[in-house]
Amino acid sequence: MSAPASNLDPKIADRLKRDENGLFPAIAQQYDTGEVLMLAWMNDEALHRTLTTGRCTYWSRSRQEYWVKGESSGHQQWVKSVALDCDGDAVLVKVDQVGGACHTGDRTCWDADELDAVVGERPEEPGESDAQ
Repeated sequence: MSAPASNLDPKIADRLKRDENGLFPAIAQQYDTGEVLMLAWMNDEALHRTLTTGRCTYWSRSRQEYWVKGESSGHQQWVKSVALDCDGDAVLVKVDQVGGACHTGDRTCWDADELDAVVGERPEEPGESDAQ
């Protein structure tokens, strides 16, 4: 798949690391609570549209087309901030989510299948117990 033409600022595009299909993951997070809502895929043009419209635009790997979150469901994402991670291979979009973010209608994609895991505890720092 060749990447569609994009209007993304070259200074941003030069920082991005994409997979073989020109895509990178975009994590949507509720801006005021920190709740992680969903993960979807973007390419350069999807990021450009997200940065310039105030609405999250993603690339559908299955349909091979752009989609604006909430365009058909009404469960919109209104952009509050966008940041690249330190490697330039993922984007964090802080949004104001209307309704459910998950395609199932749930608020978040991360609440349905929590796995059993040993809970780790970090060691106490020297002098930490004295501060209490």
